[in-house]
Amino acid sequence: MITPTGALILLVPVLPIAIWAALSDLKRLKIPNRAVMAMAAVWPLLGWLAVPTWTAWFWGFAFLGIGILIAYLAFALFRFPGGDGKFAAAISPVFVGAPIGEVLILIALSMLGATLAVQLVRLIPAVSRASDQWVGFRHWRIMPFGVALSAMVVIYLVAAIWPQV
Repeated sequence: MITPTGALILLVPVLPIAIWAALSDLKRLKIPNRAVMAMAAVWPLLGWLAVPTWTAWFWGFAFLGIGILIAYLAFALFRFPGGDGKFAAAISPVFVGAPIGEVLILIALSMLGATLAVQLVRLIPAVSRASDQWVGFRHWRIMPFGVALSAMVVIYLVAAIWPQV
């Protein structure tokens, strides 16, 4: 339901915040609260420009609240990483009005693609040497989920900008 112009407006602040969150997650396996708050601030400040109706804008706040509740429950019950859950909640308003099937496919492909990309980048000797202190690159069994979340929101916004056929 995001308009192409609205997606472009959101992409301007979302892209640097997403890169910041992804790199922080790779480096320390932590997404800073400042990155989460910056991403969460994008919707109240610019979301009304991205959607065609006020109702859709208000639904974005409902998505944010539901996302925070799900993140809290996942953290408390399943030990899901707190920063990843908060960041997922912060990006959730962007997906207002999106078909659920497409969002689920995007989630799956982002997780798979980010996992594959991180694993392949780890194999490059120059990257391995330069980032030997980065926790996300040292542990083979740990996937920094912030990379997948960042990729997901950026890919969605770029796809929304792309001319529809």
